Amino acid sequence: MTERIRLRPLIIEAAEVLAEAGVGSPMPDAENLAAYVLGTERMRLALIPMVEPEIADRYRALIEQRAARIPLQHLTGTAAMGEIDLAVGPGVFVPRPETELLFAWALAYLETLLHDHAPVVVDLCTGSGALALAIAHARPDAEVHAVELDPDALTWARRNADTRIADGDTPITLHADDVTDPTLLTPLNGRVDLVVSNPPYIPEAATLDPEVADHDPHRALFSGPDGLDVIRGMVPTIVRLLRPAGATAIEHDDTNGGGVAALLAAADFTDIVEHVDLADKPRFVVARRPG
Repeated sequence: MTERIRLRPLIIEAAEVLAEAGVGSPMPDAENLAAYVLGTERMRLALIPMVEPEIADRYRALIEQRAARIPLQHLTGTAAMGEIDLAVGPGVFVPRPETELLFAWALAYLETLLHDHAPVVVDLCTGSGALALAIAHARPDAEVHAVELDPDALTWARRNADTRIADGDTPITLHADDVTDPTLLTPLNGRVDLVVSNPPYIPEAATLDPEVADHDPHRALFSGPDGLDVIRGMVPTIVRLLRPAGATAIEHDDTNGGGVAALLAAADFTDIVEHVDLADKPRFVVARRPG
């Protein structure tokens, strides 16, 4: 009879392997992969003291891939945003925990609106559909539009949108288009309550971790020498779409909070506020169109 293997020492060993490989979060990743292999939640691992050898072998193989700096989300096939899980993999940007703060701000803002109409939300550079679908899930009364130019990312967004529809969420409307196009979404001109965006924003000369540099699409990451090319180009779109007193929230590189705020100020936005992320780094800017 094959002897079973103790799980906790296996996880500790895996975390040591990941740490030696330079993975930034070795223990959380080791635990998340164990939970994935076992089909359970990370917080319930303590309830599983022993595993079968074949499970241990499968787990060690995943750890080996993670040590090669393949993103955790590519190994599990999912990334979270709000209360939903999104399918992700090669060809689409993996949503980051930092964007959860922008998402939370967006929901809080929507709560402040009058109930005289269904809120209209636009997500520019939607990627996997993360922000748009999380908002549609949390606010089934909202009319949500999502814009993405890259065909590979759109394939993932459509897959995730179909999954959310199957689970009963209000459908979003996906648009294959350029967020800087002056004719984008013209039927929505002056009707949108909230524009959110997690666009490409990394300066071209930046040095990135292998998980990002080797696996996230280049097009989803970089945006000119200062990282502001896409944001600079989409500000006129945001101005055009928003109703008076409508708001926007834009994620940015941690070197660019002041730059994004300046772009919005130059476009006559008011109530401009810079927000930090979980590591206390500048991460997103919110602003309001004059009412």
